[in-house]
Amino acid sequence: MSTKRLSVVVTRRLPAPVEERMAELFDVHPAPEGAPLDREALIAALQEADILVPTITDVIDAPLLGAAGDRLRLIANYGAGVDHIDVATARQRGILVSNTPGVLTEDTADMGMALMLAVLRRMTEGMAKMQDGVWEGWAPEALLGTRLGGKTLGILGMGRIGQALARRARVFGMDIHYHNRRRLHEGLEGPLEATFHERLDSMVTTADVISVNCPHTPSTFHLLNARRLKLMKPTAVIVNTSRGEVIDENALTRMLRAGDLAGAGLDVYERGRGVNPRLRELPNVVLLPHMGSATREARLEMGEKVLINMQTFADGHRPPDLVVPSML
Repeated sequence: MSTKRLSVVVTRRLPAPVEERMAELFDVHPAPEGAPLDREALIAALQEADILVPTITDVIDAPLLGAAGDRLRLIANYGAGVDHIDVATARQRGILVSNTPGVLTEDTADMGMALMLAVLRRMTEGMAKMQDGVWEGWAPEALLGTRLGGKTLGILGMGRIGQALARRARVFGMDIHYHNRRRLHEGLEGPLEATFHERLDSMVTTADVISVNCPHTPSTFHLLNARRLKLMKPTAVIVNTSRGEVIDENALTRMLRAGDLAGAGLDVYERGRGVNPRLRELPNVVLLPHMGSATREARLEMGEKVLINMQTFADGHRPPDLVVPSML
């Protein structure tokens, strides 16, 4: 297969080195500056492309795939998560899907720790006092937070990112507990001194901090629903750097406003950009705009993964990061 004949449509602007290398290898139709492509533009892209390079902001569902042209044979996702792509329908239509696993692990785990510290140590409240010019000076009882050392961290989803977070939390002296579809083998679990909970209810009752690190799938939608959130200690906090749909955001907001939970640090939201406005009113909630993997290094490495998947496909081979429905 000649790469010169492959038409590539990119839905968002990527780092310049990635775009430059892609243009050397393929016939690239770059995205316009600014906002994501709308649905009409996505349909047009799917009709003219051999390869589509989407991001998490592009919903590639069954109706949209049904409008794709016969040329489309690879969706090379710029990102690890693929819950915005109907992988099963794509495969039925003979379209491969690849992603960029592994390169976001350390940066996302860093952000998980940052959110824990920000919430437990009340950093945003302190910053607000400084920015508003209302700080009255040091006082013994002012802005008292909670230390991480000695606290129990419950990790929901013990994949690459969950394990990286656990390694960091151990350095802070936290006790690691986790819930996962399958228990880790001893070679991974042992060094972390991690306690496995087969039942999620058991873990959420135990933890001082819950960190969401599992993907969004039909089985994880609202996994932390109102009933489970009520099982948490009123002194506990929740951190989410994975997918907003895993938490019932309305139930979480109600509990935070009622004082039934001590705080939350959120980088992702159930409705994407549609953040519950009541969350913004709470001083014990830290909100970030999906920054978990936002480092220069990660974005370049994501692009390199995309290029490798595309080039391998163009050479007539299976992309190394191929996604299949059984993985989801």
